[in-house]
Amino acid sequence: MICDRATVLAGIPDELRAFGELVGSLNVDNLGTPSRCGGWSVADIASHVVGTAVDITLGRLEGLGTAAVTQRQANERAGRTARELTDELTNAAPVLSALLASLSEEAWEDPAPNDPEYTLGFAVESIWYDAYLHGDDIRDAVGLPSARGAGLRASVHHVAGYLEYRAWGPATLALNGIERIQIGGGGREIIGEPLEFVLAATGRLDPSIIGLDPTIDVYADEKGP
Repeated sequence: MICDRATVLAGIPDELRAFGELVGSLNVDNLGTPSRCGGWSVADIASHVVGTAVDITLGRLEGLGTAAVTQRQANERAGRTARELTDELTNAAPVLSALLASLSEEAWEDPAPNDPEYTLGFAVESIWYDAYLHGDDIRDAVGLPSARGAGLRASVHHVAGYLEYRAWGPATLALNGIERIQIGGGGREIIGEPLEFVLAATGRLDPSIIGLDPTIDVYADEKGP
């Protein structure tokens, strides 16, 4: 369900670079803009993505991705400028890439240390997905067009992985421009735009717009970015 190891390891630094460039282009007013992630500003979202990269390089994995940790990441960076956030990410990214590259093919299939429900490979892929999706949150907030490409494809695969882990389906994703992806062995076809699917499956778009119901939301019980 996840992208292969080589694709993920190549995609993460590219996505983080694009995220850093996006954040670096923002002004003070942009940083204070509310986002579609309820209660979170653009600065909070940027701080979360930067904080995740830094936390992983420092081995601070406990609770990563939870509301408490994302709040801590935002609090630690409150008041920082766009340039300061970008510089922090730029410094952390090579260290993170080297750390991830050290993971063997065998380790890729091991349980994730922070959440053994998932594989380590799935947890690593979440870094790519998180940076892409939160980059889109920022773009939406400040009125920039969404990006497409490899980050969107990885996000479709990652959401499909979440749905597989949650025994949602069966279904087959037959989204525009993306290879077919089976969930739960495959079943009814879900068609449409890949980004709309990702947004609906992460609580950012009414799923009925693309013919789905609220059970598609993989974050229905969570809050925060």
